Amino acid sequence: MKKLVSAWFRIPFWQRVLGAFVLGAVAGWLVGEPAGPWFQPLGTLYVNLIKMIATPLVFFAVINAVAALHGQKSMAVLGGKTFLWFAITAALAVGVGLGVAALLRPGEGVGQLMASESFKPKDVPGPVQVLLDVVPTNPFAALANGKILQVIFFAGLLGFALVKLGEKTARLRELVREASDAMIQVTRFVLELTPLGTFGLIAALVGTYGFERLLPLGKLVLALYVACALHIVFVYGGLLLTHGLNPLRFFRGAAPGMQVAFVSASSFASMPVALRSVTHNLGVNKDYAAFAVPLGASIKMDGCGAIYPAIASLFVAQYFNLDLSASQYFIILLASVLGSFGTAGVPGTAVVMATVVLSSAGLPLEGLGYLLAIDRILDMMRTLTNVTGQMLVPVLVAREEGLLDTAVYNRASTAVALEENAVKAD
Repeated sequence: MKKLVSAWFRIPFWQRVLGAFVLGAVAGWLVGEPAGPWFQPLGTLYVNLIKMIATPLVFFAVINAVAALHGQKSMAVLGGKTFLWFAITAALAVGVGLGVAALLRPGEGVGQLMASESFKPKDVPGPVQVLLDVVPTNPFAALANGKILQVIFFAGLLGFALVKLGEKTARLRELVREASDAMIQVTRFVLELTPLGTFGLIAALVGTYGFERLLPLGKLVLALYVACALHIVFVYGGLLLTHGLNPLRFFRGAAPGMQVAFVSASSFASMPVALRSVTHNLGVNKDYAAFAVPLGASIKMDGCGAIYPAIASLFVAQYFNLDLSASQYFIILLASVLGSFGTAGVPGTAVVMATVVLSSAGLPLEGLGYLLAIDRILDMMRTLTNVTGQMLVPVLVAREEGLLDTAVYNRASTAVALEENAVKAD
């Protein structure tokens, strides 16, 4: 048994996850609809475990990060550069989405679609309400309900308080650091179950939905996947090159976070893996990453908040045979970039963002109802793009601010689980 376990861990992490993905797809296809109730519990168990560790991991990591970054780099500078790169990459993502949708024209030739009966336009909170919602009325409720932005806000205040009190809180700061280390270790344990969770999620997805549901809207699925792939490879890759970094090394190190994002379709569930990938595989300073990655998981949505609303807008315009003006294109760009920050923490970000953009551009909201049948398929690639961007920006800012260990980056390990001190490329 020991030899079997050792052999399992000798297989590179990404290969274990990829193998589970393929086996899950085959199992779901062979079993059919019963694959849902048979295999979904495995995926649900894994996602629940990831969500279990996410909030305490962020809470202790942010407190520790604020205290540790004090006196090293200005939090204002780091935060400002992080937000700036969030906005720049979001604007580029909208451009890619519009370009691909204009070229492939996914809204033409799809026939008369039936809108989903369950579709109701989302109520989008105003900007003032969004800002107010960042401040928790009850920090313990925020922790219990997984309100990440509220957790970050409270943890940041607590971290500043510990720094302000100086030596009076030295023992408490040490306790927080130890608690953060303990949560990182728990994260490694949970990540070892990623192949099992991947198998369950993919088997249930393929068995429940099948491949036939993709056919009526195949061009839309193709457009989204192509746009996301182009954005990841050329935009993200180009930004890495301009910073003197090898894109292949980045994608190798970021692979675990990207894999979990694709199968879970949840930025929140992927966040612990992304954080571990950014620090352990890519060499970003742990204290800065503890601030940037959770923040990105809440507001950095290139897939859901930029590419998808852009493609959905052109899909709706093409389906209803509407010509968009130059001002409408500009509104789509502006609403997508600003709206992705404004809808932070709102459930169903992709639908909310598409609602914001369609409303701003004066396009019929009923068009979104056609897309819900395939939303789960779209969400996988959207989330992969989200999480890749959430890992990219900390790498860029860390490179600019001298917080990137280039030796670790150039090794670009793909191991994010138990082997804390593994240094060889696998």
